Amino acid sequence: MIQQIITHKPTRLFMILGAFFAANAIIAEIVGVKIFSLEDTLGIAKAHFALFGEKDLSFSLTVGVLPWPVVFVMTDIINEYYGVKGVRFLTMLTVALIGFAFFIFYFAIHASPDTRYWIGSGSTMGVPDMQAAFNAIFGQGMNIIVGSLTAFILGQLIDALVFRKIKAFTGEKHIWARATMSTLVSQFIDSVVVTYVAFTLFRGVPVGQTMAWAFTAYAYKFLVAVLMTPLVYVIHWACEKYLGKETAAEMKRTALIS
Repeated sequence: MIQQIITHKPTRLFMILGAFFAANAIIAEIVGVKIFSLEDTLGIAKAHFALFGEKDLSFSLTVGVLPWPVVFVMTDIINEYYGVKGVRFLTMLTVALIGFAFFIFYFAIHASPDTRYWIGSGSTMGVPDMQAAFNAIFGQGMNIIVGSLTAFILGQLIDALVFRKIKAFTGEKHIWARATMSTLVSQFIDSVVVTYVAFTLFRGVPVGQTMAWAFTAYAYKFLVAVLMTPLVYVIHWACEKYLGKETAAEMKRTALIS
């Protein structure tokens, strides 16, 4: 029985896609506490634009957006072959894994640190208190976990539904349309929800500021979604070759009606 599961190509593919889906979502949650300047990273001039009454804005983004394009791609591929139910299952599993990870972080933060060696071990690197640094990095995410998970669930389920609607209309043609449009719709909702819940509801940041951050992040995701379209075709081709045309066709037919 175990050997059949491991050697069954559709099951193995689901495991591979699901692993990348969950891993990148968890990584994005963990590293998302860092805000970086896109312009400084690329070595270009600051944008200096105004949005929602907030002036002198630039593209300052959470590092969590960097691994997120992999989640976009995995969502579309999983939807293609395993349908909305497949995306829903992996979304809820990933939410549980993210919740478990932050549960472990909480206890790791509150575990009594070693005062003889560990606390001062980073002093030569400019970190005089390793416990404070650990708390700041892994504890900061605790404040936004509710908003992040809410946005993640809504975004993924809406992505799956939009993808399915577009595919029902276009059939097997226009992969770029369903992949790109589903991502653009879902990530608009994701960007707005996560920033509003995390910063306005929980931290009291003015709505204008949070919406400016949300639309700045969305502009980046919009660009990445378009640029990632060729990768969707490459992975789609690889899946077709791995599964075989007959199996792939049957899976896509079943995914559309399930």
